[in-house]
Amino acid sequence: MNRKTLVLPAVAGLLAPVLAACGGENSGSKSDDAIVVGTTDRFTATKNAPAPLDPAYAYDVGTWNILRQTVQTLMIQPKGEGDPVPEAAESCGFTDSGNERYACKLRDGLKFANGDAVTAQDVKYSIERALHIKADSGVFALLSTIDTIETQGDREVIFHLKTADATFPYKLSTPVAGIVNPKDYAKDKLRDGFSVDGSGPYTFRADTKNDEITTAIFTKNPDYKGSLKVSNDQVQMRSFADADAMGAAIDKGDIDVMTRTMSPAQINKLDAGSDENVDLVGMPGLEIRYLAFNTDAPTVKTTAVRQAMAQLIDRGELVSKVYGSQAEPLYSLVPANVTGHSNSFFNTYGDPSVTKAKSLLTRAGINTPVKLTLHYTTDHYGAATKQEFQILQKQLNASGLFDVSIQGSPWSTFRPAEQKGKYDVYGMGWFPDFPDADNFLAPFLDKNNFLGSPYDNTQIRNTLIPDSRREADRLTAAKNLTKIQDIVADEVPILPLWQGKQYVGARTDITGTSYALNSTSTLQLWELGRGVSG
Repeated sequence: MNRKTLVLPAVAGLLAPVLAACGGENSGSKSDDAIVVGTTDRFTATKNAPAPLDPAYAYDVGTWNILRQTVQTLMIQPKGEGDPVPEAAESCGFTDSGNERYACKLRDGLKFANGDAVTAQDVKYSIERALHIKADSGVFALLSTIDTIETQGDREVIFHLKTADATFPYKLSTPVAGIVNPKDYAKDKLRDGFSVDGSGPYTFRADTKNDEITTAIFTKNPDYKGSLKVSNDQVQMRSFADADAMGAAIDKGDIDVMTRTMSPAQINKLDAGSDENVDLVGMPGLEIRYLAFNTDAPTVKTTAVRQAMAQLIDRGELVSKVYGSQAEPLYSLVPANVTGHSNSFFNTYGDPSVTKAKSLLTRAGINTPVKLTLHYTTDHYGAATKQEFQILQKQLNASGLFDVSIQGSPWSTFRPAEQKGKYDVYGMGWFPDFPDADNFLAPFLDKNNFLGSPYDNTQIRNTLIPDSRREADRLTAAKNLTKIQDIVADEVPILPLWQGKQYVGARTDITGTSYALNSTSTLQLWELGRGVSG
């Protein structure tokens, strides 16, 4: 039996009609040397999301895991974690003492997969394009500190920032800053469909059925120049309806690797050593889950209602009954292993208390029980999500202060409805864009936030976030970061629930699995190979 559990150190998260460039339904059959990776992520063509694979639009862990293999960025998070390092760039760095001027020099001889040279002008075009389009996914907000972009010759690009931003190198490692060819991506329009073209370690094509990707095919790019060593010639990523179907496929040998989202039962089974042909690799993760509120909605507009929910929810019971050792209670938006974390919700509310929750509602003049619906997605964060929301419903209703119903919807309808403000309370997950406390706060609280939330705290937006970004030493930024977390705990525009660990299941002849995921749940398919596992 060759099962292993390996823990790595951690630091300090929809398409138009299928294009002809995509492969046919059967062209993705497993070749002799292709490594086949299973996922429960779904990539579907819908009217509401016509271009999820466009770097100027994509903003979820599944689509980013396609783009990270194919579209090159100036910077990249290194193997084994740490500060970002040059990727398409030969060198990058701040050139002033105020962290407001950032210059990069491209590697010599970079090419797009079609043979066109990659130039500094392409970098400028790509990033300005994302800022100009301002897709409703909100991903462009990651680049919001950019004022102007300057090029010098074909290899030098200089970013002039509106304000100091010590996190900017991390932002240049995210797919929204990916370098695209102007020939393939129009300046003022998203690229509909499933085609992706770039200069990354792999080229890409997709097998599709009923306007949905069934298999994503990544083939080693012979013209790739960058910091990565590619350990395979081809990886195929197959999308499954659920974790059980994915597990059956690895048992039969139809796939080699299971990624997100494995079920708690599957993880427990493999961890017990019940399958000598499949290894379980565990590693720290920075995934969080939370309840979000439309703070303009009548049911939860009064702060006391949200505070009462924060006072009632028992995170310990929730985690133990649904996820066991695979998750931990979370008392802030910032995970416990990220610099700047504070247990603000526990400091504010302590242990769950019906008496304290009732007092909050009584003082605010709220009639009880408060009737509301908790919405969740049925197919994006794993099968255990339904059970999680059943427990939340039970906890709130048991208090006698709430009359809660729950409603699940597929991600393809859930996400657009949430963005349009149709849900008063809804459950979401966050896989960080980069491992810094700023990325667990600004995407939810700043202008043009990821949730499209109407919540607006001017102290957070105008003072605390900008001041925290001025500090290159993130320990020095902790005072401002803690203040933000304390305000969130007091006003509860978002209610954090838990943070999770992450796992990969792989057949025993697959190597490189310990680096197949980094702490931000980024798939690093280039690390996978065939051989003899340890």
